[in-house]
Amino acid sequence: MLYRPSSFACDDRETLLAFIRANPFATVINPGKDNPWVAHLPLIYENGQLFGHMARANPLVHAFGSADVQVIFHGPHAYVSPTWYAKAPAVPTWNYAVVHALGPARLLNDDETTQVVDRMAELFEPDGTWRFSGLPENYRTDMLRGIVGLSIAVLRIEGKFKLSQNRDETDRRLVAERLSQGSPTDRDVARLMLSPQPAEP
Repeated sequence: MLYRPSSFACDDRETLLAFIRANPFATVINPGKDNPWVAHLPLIYENGQLFGHMARANPLVHAFGSADVQVIFHGPHAYVSPTWYAKAPAVPTWNYAVVHALGPARLLNDDETTQVVDRMAELFEPDGTWRFSGLPENYRTDMLRGIVGLSIAVLRIEGKFKLSQNRDETDRRLVAERLSQGSPTDRDVARLMLSPQPAEP
């Protein structure tokens, strides 16, 4: 479970799915029988499921099915100095955005894995210069011995966008202005702060 004060909670599904598409590199956590297993891999969302692939030698592959897996998509994050606020005293904090998804995972067969790899290539190489299915058949066969596709049925999805909503409008504006002058990641946080947030249902 994710601690989400109401001011930071986001449950608007379209917002959460857009966030996943913009930040596809995920942390996958399987509690396992003895110890949790963790993997880091890109995932794509389609029709209520997350799809990806991983090394067949990864022990996490054999742990799937024992429990629902937790998936964490991390967005931009940035330090916020208390000196940026109009009001004092104050303390430092960190602004960030994350989306968590939970559901059962299953392994895919070779044909399904090929489809997933090609679908990911369509998204990440839209000019069509590379496709797994375009490789020589014997090479594809060798590669498929080393990877396995997976799908995760998304039973629950929730977001936490901690973007200074607990400060007044003046302080939020000042934080966004300072972040907009920082690193590329800082500027991404500023853009999130300045974008309209979905209304709570």
